[in-house]
Amino acid sequence: MDLGKKILGQKLFDQLMKMTFYGQFVAGEDHISIKPLIQKNQAFGVGSVLDYSVEEDISQKEETQKESSCLAEKHANLFSSPGEGYREKNYEAGEQLGDSQREVIGTCTYFYADEAKCDQHMETFMKCIKASGGSSMDGFSAIKMTALGRPQLLLRFSEVLVKWQRFFTFLSSQQDGMESLEQRLELTQLQVSFFFFFESRDLLIQSHMGKFISHKHHIGSNRILLHVVICIDNLDWNSLLDDRVNTSDLLLAPNVKLDKLEPLLKNFTIEDENQLKRTLERLDVLAKCALENDVRLMVDAEQTYFQPAISKLTLDSQKIYNREKPVIFNTYQCYLKEAYKNVTVDVELSRREGWCFAAKLVRGAYMYQERERAEEFRYEDPINPNYESTSTMYHRCLHYVLDEIALNRKANVMVASHNEDTIKYTLKRMNELGLLPAENKVFFGQLLGMCDQISFPLGQAGFPVYKYVPYGPVSEVMPYLSRRAQENRGFMKGAQKERELLWKELKRRLVSGELLYRPVY
Repeated sequence: MDLGKKILGQKLFDQLMKMTFYGQFVAGEDHISIKPLIQKNQAFGVGSVLDYSVEEDISQKEETQKESSCLAEKHANLFSSPGEGYREKNYEAGEQLGDSQREVIGTCTYFYADEAKCDQHMETFMKCIKASGGSSMDGFSAIKMTALGRPQLLLRFSEVLVKWQRFFTFLSSQQDGMESLEQRLELTQLQVSFFFFFESRDLLIQSHMGKFISHKHHIGSNRILLHVVICIDNLDWNSLLDDRVNTSDLLLAPNVKLDKLEPLLKNFTIEDENQLKRTLERLDVLAKCALENDVRLMVDAEQTYFQPAISKLTLDSQKIYNREKPVIFNTYQCYLKEAYKNVTVDVELSRREGWCFAAKLVRGAYMYQERERAEEFRYEDPINPNYESTSTMYHRCLHYVLDEIALNRKANVMVASHNEDTIKYTLKRMNELGLLPAENKVFFGQLLGMCDQISFPLGQAGFPVYKYVPYGPVSEVMPYLSRRAQENRGFMKGAQKERELLWKELKRRLVSGELLYRPVY
């Protein structure tokens, strides 16, 4: 692409892209120019998920060095296995998080310049939401969390969340082999060895089993030592981390090597805390804007080293805005080995707390990057070994969510897939469970420019189906297109059926004299 720009010049190169690659997969340069395409698709029963698809690399080189230094100091001796410090290598800052423009195609994150840039991204997303609300009924708008906050902050917060979960797993290791939701922790067994300190005087921990604080003892001016006498499960454990309080002051945990208590987030500065709060504030603004414009907000999944933080922030927003109807959708990447666990845990959380579970199920868009990173940092590959196992995981997650929809009619799911077998499986399960298209509980989604032979028949049959509609300036959207080409190269090899259908239609038009036929809408 760089060579093409040099030879043709930017203007001629942009025009060539609009006639070919860009014109096929991108709707236009701004929210005004995309309206004709949105209206045309809507006439055939196909809605839109608007996505301002500008993608950039994660950070400058000096920012990477800063994060690497910080992470190297952090958690060097914190728990995860008996007597050993735990280092979650997936959450280290590496060279691929640097300022190399050649690596842009492998990532789907926003460059962090400053908080003002994040505010600009928020304004762009708001325009996208308003455009979606103004151009179609029951529209969707996609956002990326790395656009709303500092990516390195998400990286560090993800590391802490993973350590917190690993700590629970370690403490409940006496119950090996149990599913995540079945694990229970008898906290009375920990009174001899472990103490948990919280900053609030009147902290009240609620469980689905009721209140389980049995004793309080004041330490210093404002810290409380809690002795608990009942079992808690994974969801209760995770609920102890509340992103809307001062995270850095929340918890002290044992350093098993130094035999003393240390803050779990000891390297979180006041500025880190403020940035985390501002990220949540931006997400709140977008959620309120989506409510006002009757648009559903779809939080895209990103790389695994960001995803724990992204999911945590998304879930906390769903608890607030999904009380009456699904407004915020979380995205689950089914090429991940832990996808089913993530889905089932979040569904159970929605049941327990009384909000509407809403999910977009995808196979995943970062497979090659994730595997390269796992090899570089020498941790277990988080991706399923092959396409078949990913499809099995996808259908397993989908089966579970469809059962949940049939059970209480509160959950929603978007089946974002280009796989015909997956679409047929979904339609079959909907028929078996009595889920009608008019209920708008199960949505279908495909990328603009791909699998029209799936999208349009579904739309004309009355099923709620959507095209994922990216838009943005040519020069700024090319990284998105490059990533799509890279991640879908396996899919494109199997596009023989779509080519056959196109040739069949071309021959039909030649024979019938309808070569230039334009359908009326």
